[in-house]
Amino acid sequence: MASRTSAVVLGHEQRPGTTRTLLTADQGGLVKRTVLPSGLRIITEQMPSVRSAAIGIWVNVGSRDEVASQTGSAHYLEHLLFKGTKSRSALDISSAIDAVGGEMNAFTSKEVTCFYNRVLDTSLPTSIEILVDMITSATIATADVDQERSVVLEEISMRDDDPSDIVHELFAKEMYGDAPLGRSILGTSENIGALSRRSIHGFYKKYYTPDRLVVSVAGNVDHAQVVKRVRRAFEKGGVSLDGDTSPFVPAKVKTKINRAGGVAKFNKTTEQANLVIGVPGLDRADERRFIFSVFNAALGGGMSSRLFQEVREKRGLVYSTYSYGQQFQDSGMAGVYAGCQPQRLDAVREVVTAVLDDVAANGITAEELERAKGQVSGGMVLGLEDTSSRMSRIARSEMNNGYVPSVSEVLERVADVTLEDVHALAHHLWSQERLTAIVGPE
Repeated sequence: MASRTSAVVLGHEQRPGTTRTLLTADQGGLVKRTVLPSGLRIITEQMPSVRSAAIGIWVNVGSRDEVASQTGSAHYLEHLLFKGTKSRSALDISSAIDAVGGEMNAFTSKEVTCFYNRVLDTSLPTSIEILVDMITSATIATADVDQERSVVLEEISMRDDDPSDIVHELFAKEMYGDAPLGRSILGTSENIGALSRRSIHGFYKKYYTPDRLVVSVAGNVDHAQVVKRVRRAFEKGGVSLDGDTSPFVPAKVKTKINRAGGVAKFNKTTEQANLVIGVPGLDRADERRFIFSVFNAALGGGMSSRLFQEVREKRGLVYSTYSYGQQFQDSGMAGVYAGCQPQRLDAVREVVTAVLDDVAANGITAEELERAKGQVSGGMVLGLEDTSSRMSRIARSEMNNGYVPSVSEVLERVADVTLEDVHALAHHLWSQERLTAIVGPE
């Protein structure tokens, strides 16, 4: 199986103040990375055939960086950065992007927070200036903290009304316990109600530092011009990029599994019972992640998958069922979801269990393997047809693994997956004790 060559220089290993070409145009897109003395990384992919540009500022902080009393802070802070800066109101921020026909949003995960937008290539300077202003100069005023608190609480209420969300949170909570990976990204109503402006502002100052940032841009752009404009925007925000700091590298930790096996139940009056059956999975650096992507597609990644065919098509027991994986720095989960009428829950569990037992013992067929490879490869290539997807790909690759593989390299890794590879991984994962989470009527 192909692997990263020794010539590759990881982001945190690159000498500060230098620029490297990571991929050439002949490899599918010209990708360059500049590491500034402050540790901030700027990575771009040039797409001269388009007239748009997507930019994301990725912060190496997420809900797993919170202590218990801060639960929900990373996501709350994401909201607050849109409320205004020292030079712009919330309306100024949104109006400036709307005026150029752009799209702007953000998200918070367990490990990263990202602020991004997509604009015409001619509007990229404005886009850079606004995003950097939000990152460097957010006021996080007490009035805004209090006002946005009710918005976050509404978001928590929306989640609590959706049993398909609750069942995934219940599963993570049972698997990881009261560790950061087991807690909700949104936090709890109690936590959000208690968070003060001082606490959130302290979180902002601690984690929103240049060494934790990756600025990712894809589209009709010039790398040198992007670096120049990013530098100018940070300087305008009073943040020096000339310090002597290396890019942030997460400390090597190992999250303990709190519970493997058993059943966790949350009683809620719903029309459906929601089920997740899962096991500890792979971390994001595991070389078997390419094998997992193929296996996951065959198991529950589409309408032709084993799960969909057995549970829905042949028996009509569910409307929705799928398999999935979540990979973190030091841990991971593999799971199967199904939603069904409560009286069908036992039958669904029986069929799902039989499917998992079979793939653990026998793997998948040659036909399923080839179909899954095609699905993974085609889905990846088709998903990279726009600037936002390209921007996200190079940023995630840089943050997760320190380098950006070419599309051809990834396709080779997928093509190299064998039946033996899949069988070994299927057996490793699904021969473990399985944890079951259920949300539905008592």
